[in-house]
Amino acid sequence: MPHKIIRYNPKLKGIARTLRNNSTIGEILLWKRLRNKQMLGYDFHRQKPIDEFVVDFFCPKLMLAIEIDGGSHENDEAHDKDKKRQSRLESLGITFLRFKESDVRSDIRSVVDVIEDWIRRNTK
Repeated sequence: MPHKIIRYNPKLKGIARTLRNNSTIGEILLWKRLRNKQMLGYDFHRQKPIDEFVVDFFCPKLMLAIEIDGGSHENDEAHDKDKKRQSRLESLGITFLRFKESDVRSDIRSVVDVIEDWIRRNTK
């Protein structure tokens, strides 16, 4: 089954490249578990431009975005911006899973378990 094509602002390609080259420890740890179809055979992309935004990880077949929120996401302004961004992308049919950077760093196994559980529940 072909996945839905979602357009993106081409200006985001450079931003996505910069983000890939400056990944957080949590992003690096999770990418090691997502890359090369290791996550139950699904293809994930990192720092993927979608619409007017860049998401940390995205699986087009599942329409699943995974975000890792570090300290910069903890103030009210950033939280409101994240909510609006997520709402816009959800309106395009994308589901979000969000994790704290500290949780990814301290317990990657639990993060992977949550993602695997979501995939199993949503692909029956």
